[in-house]
Amino acid sequence: MTGSEETPSFRLAYVPGVTPAKWVRIWSERLPDVPLTLHQVPAAEVAALLRAGDADAGFVRLPVDRTFFSAIPLYTETTVVVAPKDHVITAAEEVTVADLADEVLCHPLDDVFDWDAPPGEPAFERPATTEDAVELVAAGVGLLVVPQSLARLYHRRDLTYRPLTDGPRSTVALSWPEEATTDLVDDFIGIVRGRTVNSSRGRQQAPEKEQKPERAGRSQKPAQGKAAQAGRGTPRSRGTGAKRAQSAKPAKRAKPRRRS
Repeated sequence: MTGSEETPSFRLAYVPGVTPAKWVRIWSERLPDVPLTLHQVPAAEVAALLRAGDADAGFVRLPVDRTFFSAIPLYTETTVVVAPKDHVITAAEEVTVADLADEVLCHPLDDVFDWDAPPGEPAFERPATTEDAVELVAAGVGLLVVPQSLARLYHRRDLTYRPLTDGPRSTVALSWPEEATTDLVDDFIGIVRGRTVNSSRGRQQAPEKEQKPERAGRSQKPAQGKAAQAGRGTPRSRGTGAKRAQSAKPAKRAKPRRRS
């Protein structure tokens, strides 16, 4: 056995906007002896991290290379437009792509949407990150289209957002190298899919096997009950025979009376 097999651990990557706390908590409850380490990675870099084996699995944004990765789609986010609170688009509850035609749109280099030509007018320079783009929006340079989770992550008091009804969508998925589907990866898949402890695969099924002797013990109870009923039936039959014997005794006593 190698050292990693003697002291196993699980390395989970996740992109900004994803909150893995719920699944991490369940992991710590079910596998307290296997530490889980978290690595927040930019969306554009998470695939390379998984390919290099520096993480066992990761929460990513689709698409991924399905010839190399397995992926379980989890949810699709609402797309929103981030704008200053006093911007004209905030008067509406929802926004369409057509509403952005005359607006300057910040298009960061780490944009998670797969579109070549965002609507509106491009900003003078593309910001390096989404967080930088949010700062430009706050400065009144333009607007920004992002998944709702990123709008919340980089929230500022002077900014707000509105749903973009017909814009691109971002789907979050659990992904891992298909050829590296280890027992620990399978355990985490079970947690994400909502499997209970008893329904999980592998070593989680051991408690079910230990319950088999209890079922066998229960199946013997009806047999014991029949034996007890049979035992009760024997004295009843003997009691009936005794009564018959007592009723025959007076007939024998009547014979001497006839002789006298």
